Amino acid sequence: MTTIARYVHAHLPDTARRITDAANRLLNSLTPDQRAKATLPFEGVERYEWSYVPVHRNGLTLIEMTGPQVDLALMLMDTVLSARAARQAREIMKLESTLREWEHIQRAVNQWDRDVERYYFTVHGTPGSKAPWGFRIGGHHIGIHVTVAGGELVATMPHFFGANPAEVRHGPDRGKRVLAAEEDLARELLSALDPARKHMAITGAEAPRDILSRMDRVAKQDMAPRGLAFKDMADPQRTKLIALIRNYTDRTADDIAPKLWRRIELSGLDAVTFAWAGPQERGEGHYYAIQGPLFLIEYDNTQNGANHIHSVIRDFDHDWGEDLLAAHYHQAHR
Repeated sequence: MTTIARYVHAHLPDTARRITDAANRLLNSLTPDQRAKATLPFEGVERYEWSYVPVHRNGLTLIEMTGPQVDLALMLMDTVLSARAARQAREIMKLESTLREWEHIQRAVNQWDRDVERYYFTVHGTPGSKAPWGFRIGGHHIGIHVTVAGGELVATMPHFFGANPAEVRHGPDRGKRVLAAEEDLARELLSALDPARKHMAITGAEAPRDILSRMDRVAKQDMAPRGLAFKDMADPQRTKLIALIRNYTDRTADDIAPKLWRRIELSGLDAVTFAWAGPQERGEGHYYAIQGPLFLIEYDNTQNGANHIHSVIRDFDHDWGEDLLAAHYHQAHR
C-alpha cells in the first residue's frame, strides 16, 4: 500500500475554505449563550463522542436556533454532503415525525422524544485557525464528523445515516424509502452471484441485531465478517460491488467523493470483501459488510420488523482525521 493511497483524498484547500466560511457564518450568527453551547475544544475526548440513537449530547440543537440560524446550520452540513445526501439528511430528520405518528398508531411505548429539530451542531476548535478544528452533527440516525487540518486537509468520517421507518407504511408518504439504494444495490449484487460465490458471500443465516462497529471510537479490521473477495468475483458482479461502495462514498460532496473513491482504489480493490448475513427474502432481517484495506461499510436492517436501517462508512486510518493530524503535527514540528 502506497503512501498516496493513505492521503490522496485529503488535500482539498478550496473545500476547507468553503467549510470554514460556512462554520464562521453560523458561529457569527449566534448569541454568546448559543455560541458557548455550540463550541467546544478540539483537544480531548469529546470530539470522539457520538451516537446514532436519540440521546442528549453536547452542542446546540436546531430547536434552540432561529429560522435564519437553522438555515446556516444546514448550509454548514451541506458543505460536505452531495446534493443527494443533503436531501437524505433532511428526510431522515423528517422521519422523526413519521416515527412519532407510527408509534402512536401502534400504541408503542416509547422512551424517546421524537423531534425533527433535535439535532446537535458542535464546532470543535476555531474555524480558519492554523490549528486543526472540526465540526460534528449528531442526532437520531445522523452522524457527520468533519476534521480540517492546516487549512487544506479534510476528513469526513465516521459517516452514519439511518432510517426508521426504512419504508413508510402510513400516511401521504406511504412507500417512501429514504435509504432505498443502500438495500437495493446490495440485493442486486447478491442476486447476481452464482451459487458457489453466494455461498462464500453469505456468512450467517441470521443477521446481527445492529452494525458491529456500533459507536466505537476506532473501527477495527476484525469487527465485521469478510465473505467473498472482489478478486473472486466475475466482472458484472465487480461492477455491482463498485456501485454499492460508491453509493456510500458519494454521500460526500462532489469535490470530496472522487478523491475518497480514488483512495479506496489505490489501496487495492482485489482485497475488498462483501459479506451478507440473514435471509435473502425482502422483509426479513438482513445485514451486510464491505471491507477493504482502509475502510469498512456496514448496513443492518433487523429492528422493528426489519424496517429500521443503520448504515455507516468508517476509515481505519482516516476516522476523525487521525492520519491527517499526525501528518499535520509532524510537518508543523519539523
